[in-house]
Amino acid sequence: MSDRILIETEGHVARVTMNRHDKMNALDPDQIEALVAAGESLRDRPGIRAVVLTGGPNAFCAGLDVASMPVIAKAAQTEGFQTRTHGRSNLYQATAMVWHELPMPVIAAVEGYAFGGGFQIMLGADIRIAAPGASFSIMEAKWGLVPDMGGMVLARALMRGDILKRLTYTAEVFGAEDAARWGVVTEIAPDPVARAMELAHAIAARSPDATRTAKALINDTEVMEAADVLLAESAAQEKLVGSPNQLEAVMAGMQKRAPDFTG
Repeated sequence: MSDRILIETEGHVARVTMNRHDKMNALDPDQIEALVAAGESLRDRPGIRAVVLTGGPNAFCAGLDVASMPVIAKAAQTEGFQTRTHGRSNLYQATAMVWHELPMPVIAAVEGYAFGGGFQIMLGADIRIAAPGASFSIMEAKWGLVPDMGGMVLARALMRGDILKRLTYTAEVFGAEDAARWGVVTEIAPDPVARAMELAHAIAARSPDATRTAKALINDTEVMEAADVLLAESAAQEKLVGSPNQLEAVMAGMQKRAPDFTG
């Protein structure tokens, strides 16, 4: 998984740190693959009872690296997004879903930005601890896209539909207090990593069999069928990537001007 992701262990707790700090942990193909590989490497690692996922003090993850958009667009046109490569998910969805599907609990410690794909990765955790100054956004609308990294599975289990719609339609940035009020942040702490590690060690002190069974039971009793939602969001994104209005959204954002959409 290269040096993009660092994994340290402390007793029965694994601490996973995104390590692309010069780019605010933005998601290019290498970062996406490294995150998925990191999660998969923990699935059957002996003795790990809880995981803390963080991105460092300046950014949890700022979302898609816009410079990678041509690569993503080419993948949409050649391979498509609807092929399942990681169980019920494609590679991009696995970046978030791998944490949701790990057998042990995952706690996200969020400082700085959690935008777009970073927001969805955060939602893949069981528990989310945010710093008071953390910022969040369902950013995809800025680029003429929809959330397609598991967000339509993960967010719907946490947020009221009208709030999710507003944030998805507008791509507005919101703070930690609103995130907690809307259900996507579990609690706010001055030092989210320290608080996450404290919780992780408390969880690790319990029976791992009971904890893993509880996580599976809670996840499996969700009303929605996740596999169908994951496929639906892939199909929707596949139509949008590389379309004229989507490219105009990207160009307008990069050129810092108002977009000129058709239709």
